[in-house]
Amino acid sequence: MTDQDSADHPDPRATLQGLSGALAHLVAATAPAIVAVHSHRSRSSGFVWRPGLVVTADEALAEEGEVALALPDGARVPASIAGRDPTTDIALLRIERTDLTPAKLGGARPATGAIAVVVGSEGDGPRAALGIVSRSGGAWQSMRGGEIDARLELGIRLGRRSEGGLALDAAGAGLGMAVFGPRRRVLVIPAATIERVASRLETHGRIARGYLGLGLQPVAVESGEEQGAMVMSVDRRGPGALAGVQQGDIVVAWDGAPIGHWHSVLRALGPESVGRTVTLGLRRAGEMRQLQLTIAERPVA
Repeated sequence: MTDQDSADHPDPRATLQGLSGALAHLVAATAPAIVAVHSHRSRSSGFVWRPGLVVTADEALAEEGEVALALPDGARVPASIAGRDPTTDIALLRIERTDLTPAKLGGARPATGAIAVVVGSEGDGPRAALGIVSRSGGAWQSMRGGEIDARLELGIRLGRRSEGGLALDAAGAGLGMAVFGPRRRVLVIPAATIERVASRLETHGRIARGYLGLGLQPVAVESGEEQGAMVMSVDRRGPGALAGVQQGDIVVAWDGAPIGHWHSVLRALGPESVGRTVTLGLRRAGEMRQLQLTIAERPVA
């Protein structure tokens, strides 16, 4: 085979070896920022966001009990919860170690079909998974009302303990945190969302959420094709009570628009909603009513 033949027809084994080596290097370079998170029988991953601060998946974090981290150097250290935001699935942990390497977040939104790697931790070393970006879209809102800066889904098989790990593009840039969505689809909470939410958790310990002071349950109205939200309970000191909402009322409209699904009410109670006055369209004893309600900030549980 001539040199020209070699140039025109490169050895596929060399190409695969080059890709394999590049992926191994990418994982090794990322591993110093990846930790294992242990919380009351729950095991997941996280990554160093800033010195002394670790980001992990809120859904994978136990609701109570102590939290400990297994670090890349083999040490096991206690962690305290600096803040949690279930709406974006971001939790921030604080540790006394400030000498760990923070992960590098950033980079452009990847195209559908681009290679993606997720690096998590088993506690005794990194765990990696390879796949592609199966969906790359614009900003969206979670079922709990969290504002997510981009819709990124990965065609990847991810172990449970890797949830909360770092998703990377082919250049090694941190796309964001890998979490499980419905039917165990792997989603990425983008770097921009993490920076915005984690910064507020570091400062305030939580993300402000709107509060109506109403216990709502979905119901069908009219022909059964429309959705409403029945008021099952009313906080006597809450915004709903002050506005005149009563138990048994059915909320059918929000600022003049049909609510469509009761989850749309939950999605409307983001941080920007606090202090805003809205018009609720209600059905009460078969009659339509409109009430002005000023959204309050949800009390700390």
